[in-house]
Amino acid sequence: MPLWIPITIFAAFAQNLRFMLQRHLKTTELSTGGATLSRFLFSFPLVALIVVIYSTLRDLDLPGTNLRFWFAALTGGLAQILATMCVVALFAHRSFAIGITFKKTEVMLTALVGLIVLGETVSFNGLVAIAIGFAGVLLLSDPPKTEDTPTGWTRFFNRAAGLGIASGALFGVSAVGYRAASLSLPSDDVFLRASMTLAVVTAAQTLALASWLALRERGEVTRVIRSWRVSSLVGLTSMLGSLGWFTAFTLQNAAYVKALGQIELVFSFLASWLIFKESTTTREGLGVALLVVSVLLIVLAFA
Repeated sequence: MPLWIPITIFAAFAQNLRFMLQRHLKTTELSTGGATLSRFLFSFPLVALIVVIYSTLRDLDLPGTNLRFWFAALTGGLAQILATMCVVALFAHRSFAIGITFKKTEVMLTALVGLIVLGETVSFNGLVAIAIGFAGVLLLSDPPKTEDTPTGWTRFFNRAAGLGIASGALFGVSAVGYRAASLSLPSDDVFLRASMTLAVVTAAQTLALASWLALRERGEVTRVIRSWRVSSLVGLTSMLGSLGWFTAFTLQNAAYVKALGQIELVFSFLASWLIFKESTTTREGLGVALLVVSVLLIVLAFA
């Protein structure tokens, strides 16, 4: 079995734990921006320490950076900040499982971004999978029926759907950016390239988001620090998941990695059912089923 497969599965599991913790922070203590900052603030020191320890133990010099690295890494980092904020904001509109499923449009959109930026093509079977996945997204974007339920196209093109699809597109940009950044480093050591890229990205994300919150949401950075008991766990799971994603992106096409990463859907629905006690409608179940079919077809197409 190729190494990137178990690494990706581990990354998806760790990421699901991180979103569960962020959901708790968003609903109990912090704003969307604060819950997003928690993943970066408490993870970048750990990643930097890992880079130092690993390079020292392996007696490796840190690879030199270049303009391509900085552009790709910083673009990916900004896209990831915006994508994470979209997902956290989405939790206020739909259940945890449906929120994560909306996010999974990133698989389809990563393939598109990879084609545009890196010239990585998608097969005919991949295109069929994308179409099936889009049908699933349309079903999931139809909000629960209430007295205030909108009619017409607004049932599908609504705020929840927009946040979900926006997060998918932005996560696609970040994945391709991280792959491009890691591949641009002159080193034969895959883990060193991946961890160094992650260290640079998380440091830049922490500085950028903390500065923005200091200007726009006074006191929120302090509240993030005060919530360290949960926020530190967010940082730990974020670091573990990100190391997995970055290593997998270095080893394999980002679209392939994101396709396999759809296994996170299984983890998120188990969490939604067992932990958050949230129910799923028949329509939402059908939408998820279509996305699962899309996942399987993408995996087969990329195998």
